[in-house]
Parts: sequence; C-alpha cells; structure tokens
Amino acid sequence: MSDLISDGNIKVAWVSSVASITAPTAAELNAGNDWTTRLTPDGLKTDPTTADVNTSSLGSTFDTAVPGRKSYQAEITFKRGSTPTEDQPYTTLGYGVTGFLVVRRGTAFATAFAAGDRVEVYPVACKEPQNIAPTANEILKVMVGLTVTSDPATHAIVA
Repeated sequence: MSDLISDGNIKVAWVSSVASITAPTAAELNAGNDWTTRLTPDGLKTDPTTADVNTSSLGSTFDTAVPGRKSYQAEITFKRGSTPTEDQPYTTLGYGVTGFLVVRRGTAFATAFAAGDRVEVYPVACKEPQNIAPTANEILKVMVGLTVTSDPATHAIVA
C-alpha cells in the first residue's frame, strides 16, 4: 500500500459553463482554462464548513447537535505572468465574474479530463482580486476569493 502525494497530482481548471455539475463532460472540462501551472503550491483553497444545529432540550445535561448548513471558503492564489497567456487568470477573474472552479485530485495534472474521472465542481463568483504584497526574491502573486453561489458537486463523475 502506498500513499498518494499531491505534488503534480492536482488539476485546476476554470470553466465558463457546465450543463450538469454532477456529470460534466470531458469536452466541457477540457475546453476550459487549465490554470494548474499558474497557481502557487499553496494556491488552492476549497475549505468546507458545517454549522451545528443544537438539538438539546431544557432537560438536557449534555449539549447535543446534528450537522446543519454547509458552506465553503474558496480562493485561488496565482502567479502573475509576463505574457497574455501566462497572465490569463489575472485578466479573466475580475470582480463579479462567474464560472466553475473544477478540481481533480489524484491524477497527474497534465492528463486531460476523461470520462470516469472524479472531480469537484464549484459554481463561483469572483471577489475583488487582491495583489499580494511583494517581497524580496518572490514572484508577483494575486489572490482571488471565490463565493460559492450554489451547492457544489464535490463528488462529480466526468461523463
């Protein structure tokens, strides 16, 4: 048994439209923008949060709860580029732009999306891009917060 490493095995794409987020087609995903090599090593954040619903009663001597509403804190941090192609995330992801952030984990990033792949599809709207403060010996970076606009498909299968 061996562990699956993340290095080189996560693909991140920006897709303008998807007919079904639970079963996106390989053609839809491959037509999107593969920005994997533009993201910083720590530049992908899709953190779920689940609220607690208190189910205790007046007679309770122990606080009980069940899972409640879900939400996601999503953002991407990418490197600025010196060519239009390399700088595409910066020129594309302006305030209010909507689309789909698609993430595939566990397969080499250079491998095209294919039927049967497990992917996460997040319908999102962009927040105002934030230039990361420059420091010595570092590239220019930008972070874009993403508002997840409807229930994502975190266990989608590519059709």
